[in-house]
Amino acid sequence: METIGTLNMVGLGLAAIGPGIGVGLIFAAFVTGVARQPEAEGKLRQIAILGFVLAEQFFIIGLALAFVLKASNT
Repeated sequence: METIGTLNMVGLGLAAIGPGIGVGLIFAAFVTGVARQPEAEGKLRQIAILGFVLAEQFFIIGLALAFVLKASNT
């Protein structure tokens, strides 16, 4: 059963790639938007932070799920 718990953690590590890429794309779009239209920085910042929170939320849910699955297999 230890192999299943280890595979859960490997899966979690691979699942962390998605939110990492998502956050990078969100802030790349933010920087591009501010460069093109500096007066919209305040509005764009709010949208970028909301996108960051939503992207990281998926990782936190995956983290909780990985630990629940690991605990249920032991």
